[in-house]
Amino acid sequence: MSEEITLDGIGVAPGVLETIALVAAEGVDGVAGIPGSSAGLAGLVQKGSARGVCVQINEDATLVAAVRISALYGRPLREIAGDVQRAVTDALLTHTGQKVASVDVFVDGVVFPEQ
Repeated sequence: MSEEITLDGIGVAPGVLETIALVAAEGVDGVAGIPGSSAGLAGLVQKGSARGVCVQINEDATLVAAVRISALYGRPLREIAGDVQRAVTDALLTHTGQKVASVDVFVDGVVFPEQ
């Protein structure tokens, strides 16, 4: 992926789009976290797939995102993944104005409540 993504003549670093997707996914009920993402300065310097999120732009100027999540036990994974897809799509569309072609969600783990 190139160092900069051009959206309607404006250069945007790929990390900006990935951060938008990351924050949207983490806000979904049932998402325990994004594997590889970390808070603070360390989380800011990590690159896309190291943070569990990757956003790219197609030749037709649509965005494609892939998000890896850990889900909380107790809610159907299909529902959580669907909510993540909607949240990431809405966030990217709202912040960039670019159409989102797809958001692929990969459930890397399930977090069980402590007893």
